[in-house]
Amino acid sequence: MAVDRQSAYSISLFGSQRDDNAPDSASPSRIQQALVDFVMEFHLDNIFVYRDQIRENVLVKQYYCDIDIAHLISYNEELAHRLTSEPAEIIPLFEAALKTCTQRIVYPSQKTISLPEHQLLLHSSASQISIRDLNAMNVSHLVRIPGIIIGASTLSSKATALHIKCRNCGHEKNIPVTGGFSGVSLPRTCSRIRTEGESTEKCPMDPYFVVHEKCQFIDQQILKLQEAPDQVPVGELPRHILISADRYLANRVVPGTRCTIAGVFSIYQSKGSKQAQKSAVAIRNPYLRAVGIHSDVDHTMKGNAIFSEEEEQEFLEMSRRPDLYEVFANCIAPSIYGNKDIKKAIACLLMGGSKKILPDGMKLRGDINVLLLGDPGTAKSQLLKFVEKVAPIAIYTSGKGSSAAGLTASVQRDHNTREFYLEGGAMVLADGGVVCIDEFDKMRDEDRVAIHEAMEQQTISIAKAGITTILNARTSVLAAANPIFGRYDDLKTPGENIDFQTTILSRFDMIFIVRDEHERGRDERIAKHVMGIHMGGRGIEEQVQAEIPVEKMKRYITYCKQKCAPRLSPEASEKLSSHFVSIRRQVHAAELSANARSSIPITVRQLEAIIRITESLAKLSLSPIATEDHVDEAIRLFLASTMDAVTQGEGQGSKELMDEANKVEEELRRRLPIGWSTSLATLKREFVDGRGYTEQALNRALVVLQRRETVQIRHGGAQVYRSGV
Repeated sequence: MAVDRQSAYSISLFGSQRDDNAPDSASPSRIQQALVDFVMEFHLDNIFVYRDQIRENVLVKQYYCDIDIAHLISYNEELAHRLTSEPAEIIPLFEAALKTCTQRIVYPSQKTISLPEHQLLLHSSASQISIRDLNAMNVSHLVRIPGIIIGASTLSSKATALHIKCRNCGHEKNIPVTGGFSGVSLPRTCSRIRTEGESTEKCPMDPYFVVHEKCQFIDQQILKLQEAPDQVPVGELPRHILISADRYLANRVVPGTRCTIAGVFSIYQSKGSKQAQKSAVAIRNPYLRAVGIHSDVDHTMKGNAIFSEEEEQEFLEMSRRPDLYEVFANCIAPSIYGNKDIKKAIACLLMGGSKKILPDGMKLRGDINVLLLGDPGTAKSQLLKFVEKVAPIAIYTSGKGSSAAGLTASVQRDHNTREFYLEGGAMVLADGGVVCIDEFDKMRDEDRVAIHEAMEQQTISIAKAGITTILNARTSVLAAANPIFGRYDDLKTPGENIDFQTTILSRFDMIFIVRDEHERGRDERIAKHVMGIHMGGRGIEEQVQAEIPVEKMKRYITYCKQKCAPRLSPEASEKLSSHFVSIRRQVHAAELSANARSSIPITVRQLEAIIRITESLAKLSLSPIATEDHVDEAIRLFLASTMDAVTQGEGQGSKELMDEANKVEEELRRRLPIGWSTSLATLKREFVDGRGYTEQALNRALVVLQRRETVQIRHGGAQVYRSGV
């Protein structure tokens, strides 16, 4: 039965279930009266919640009432039980009861006023059921399903009452439409009752046609709800279910919204398709008829996440801790040893800077993007996995398995209406959160280009199949990649190690080159740490049981993002601008000396990056103003990450020098047999004066050979000894 049907309600009077002598407490009129009493009488602390709500809504011509099932349970438990177990019967009664209440509350003196149909919306904080747990037991029951909206159709008009007319004799009548997704069939014969004296001529078969102007319609929208990515078991595809939302529930949510939907789990028979004709007669498709949509997280973070007073107090105390920054950074992936700066950068990424909208409508992003580039075995993926757990909204994806459409948006075609509609990809679904992209270097170039716009403008523009639109993608990107050769080669410039174009590198606020250094003391500490974790879950130095648990960190991040948007103080901005100029000068000097452009660009984007890092540090301690201390730490982080990556290859020289050094290296191998030694002065005389090589190339070749342990420099640098191959 449909919630929105217009027909008179009827029920069997001779039900075999009921004893004739039992009091008639379950008759529709009694139930309706009980529901009217609930709406009129329910109060919390002398406030009549639903009376006030109905009055406010009706005065602005909104004929609906949003009822909390918990209130109904506390008022009349049996009634609430009937509502959840027989919603198809109770909801029409409830809506009629709301109409009666409106008549009493708003128009008590006007007895004959005709009111439009009312809509009942329900919400509850009671148990939820996931899409994959829905089964035959739930059919026709009220269920609450959490998930993420992945598709929303355009609004269509659904008839609740058809006005039909006979072609032959002009007889008119109304037919109520009771189906959910299924249609309605017109009567085959004219049903006019003929009076005496009229001609006995019958109307032909199928005489009726629909008079559209006199039909009654309501808005209807079909939504597609998918399980939230974090609730899908490993190795399973996410399930989805169709949702029919009508009247005041239509146009409530857009793709990408995480929400909980209360509705009647119903079934429909798909008509018209060839598959439907082939399939068994009794098989039906499930769908959910929505009676309440409640968004979980507001994407603008403007106060939909509710915090209790105790929680707020706890967070304010936490923000006043002088060592909060250090503690917070240590709590990020505590089981991973070291990497202090990377953890601090991730803390900044989770907080994000302040988004700004300029007077001319320009938007400046507040989200921070971080790239981890480095050797295998440096726990990059583990950091990404941890961020996925701790960020309030996060999606983890691997580069090789991600296509451009999967990251941005795809255009799908609706089976029934044949219309195109958009389905958001990872960047759209993670709006307001973090996208973790592993194996960033394994992505195809054309797929990587798709996220250029999302990383700087924070939008995704689509022009496919006649759809031109812009979707929001206000996300931070945390990417992990390996250098070209699998490992970072010290003897090559960053440009030769990094396979990315300048265009994408400039969009990252911080680029970390994570090195697997061979150093005995460090190796021993890491080995002890790993053994400690494997044996008892405790590492050395750092407690693997973090001071701040993950759930609390998640709530604190949401709280900071919601309550705080810091701005730079004048002194801090002065300090920043002078620092940026000196950094540019330093990079320019390095480029001149190497006679080559730096592969990691330092542009105005990098200045904005330092500003964002400064703001995120201020946000971490809930400070409304970013001070010079915050600027100092932001610059230190920037120098330790991106600037360190730029200067990695300094002194490596230009390509010509490298080629020349390679030639000298070959000559030296020929010139010196294993076990022989010669003086440095002799080599200089031979190579520089005799063969015309530069002294820089000779020195460079000797450094390379020394690193590879082919030669040893003895006697304070005067003697060159060939020790190995």
